[in-house]
Amino acid sequence: MIQKMHPPAVQDLMYLLTIPQIGPGRIRKLFESLGSINDILSAPIQNLVHVAGIDQKLAQQLKKGGDRAIVDQQLDFMEKQKIQYVTLWDDTYPELLKRIPDAPVLLFYKGILKENHQKAVAIVGTRSPSSYGKVVTAELARQLVGHGITVVSGMARGVDTIAHQTALQTGGETLAVLGCGVDRCYPSENNQIYHKIPEQGALISEYFIGTGPDAVNFPKRNRIISGLSLGTVVIEAGNRSGALISALFALNQDREVFAVPGNINSPKSQGCNRLIQQGAKLVLTVEDILEEIGEITSSGPVQKNWTIPENLGPLEKSILEHLSSEPKHIDRLVMELREGPSTVLSGLLSLELLGLAQQLAGKMFIRI
Repeated sequence: MIQKMHPPAVQDLMYLLTIPQIGPGRIRKLFESLGSINDILSAPIQNLVHVAGIDQKLAQQLKKGGDRAIVDQQLDFMEKQKIQYVTLWDDTYPELLKRIPDAPVLLFYKGILKENHQKAVAIVGTRSPSSYGKVVTAELARQLVGHGITVVSGMARGVDTIAHQTALQTGGETLAVLGCGVDRCYPSENNQIYHKIPEQGALISEYFIGTGPDAVNFPKRNRIISGLSLGTVVIEAGNRSGALISALFALNQDREVFAVPGNINSPKSQGCNRLIQQGAKLVLTVEDILEEIGEITSSGPVQKNWTIPENLGPLEKSILEHLSSEPKHIDRLVMELREGPSTVLSGLLSLELLGLAQQLAGKMFIRI
């Protein structure tokens, strides 16, 4: 834990971050050892090298200084784009993330960071999930939200996107940790949830505003995904999946690691199945997750008593009778109702507009 001290100003943290190789861990040590930005910048090299992680070369870089122009540019971006920030020394900094050894000293975000986001679980996995992976992701995210759990992910294609979408669609809260600046939507097809997430959570990044989605950024940001969470659930991950990096970070951060078992013949399941072999908690139901993170309650999620409104047409009533809280695919509805796909979709749209049904990822529908 960091010692109590006067919080460094955001511009001072930005300034140090513009110095090559002086990352969050070293910045933290510098403030712990020397106390203030003025003391850090005025300290002689022989004093700087006594700070953990600072050698002669890094001490010389500190003496050369950072780039004030970049700092001014960032502050201008933040003001114009209404981007907020929180530092490691602020009370509003996510408590779970603060506990990891390499926590970012500065986070940029759009949206709201709440204290109850400490009840969070990360869901990560392949960018190209199978139908099985899509259904499992949506169902676990929906049930976690039903228990008041915040869903954390990285807004990547596939499992990440489904996890965020489901949390949003079911009225839950979700945090998206980006591998680029919070002003950038990546991938571009996630534009809709990019703009929706700040209304029900936050977009978060440690990268400066304007930073592009460079490949080297994503493994590093995964430590934040796991660091914000009580546990990380891996759904469909190959042996070289980036989701396994999140699982490794979770393990090193002394957080829970969960894995959904998959087809032993599918390359997409090899990473998950191997995690289970190595001791990850096998997930069959949401209770397997809740039990490990201490969120099992006697009452469980709120159960809804459904009634069919009298003013609905016969098609809409029939669709509602075939829907429940368990996701059902459009093809199955078409088969059960013995109606054409366009007719069923039209009825589902009417029910969605009335707030009686909801579409999940993968053309799955539930009653709400």
